[in-house]
Amino acid sequence: MSPRRNRPKGSDSGRSAEDDRSGRYGGWQSTESWQGEEWNVRHVAGASSQGKSYRCPGCDQLIPDGVPHVVAWPDHSGVDERRHWHKACWNAKDRRTTRVQRSRNAPKF
Repeated sequence: MSPRRNRPKGSDSGRSAEDDRSGRYGGWQSTESWQGEEWNVRHVAGASSQGKSYRCPGCDQLIPDGVPHVVAWPDHSGVDERRHWHKACWNAKDRRTTRVQRSRNAPKF
């Protein structure tokens, strides 16, 4: 008995190779406009970030390893300007204040 196919023959997933430029990171990439600039936004699956943790610029909290999140950087700059955001923080970026208030004992990474 042969294994069952999950997709019918000839079906396409709906995305082209161009849309899935970041397939090796477990997510997909798009371009969004924010603060008058174009931003590259990559959605990262949690499985691809094993062993790594990042600090979200939106809430100044750690994004633990294995948690799905968003990586964003301005289109005019290189990937050195990438920042890792919680998905909710990226979606609420327009509603946040410009300066995050830290508590007295918070680490300043």
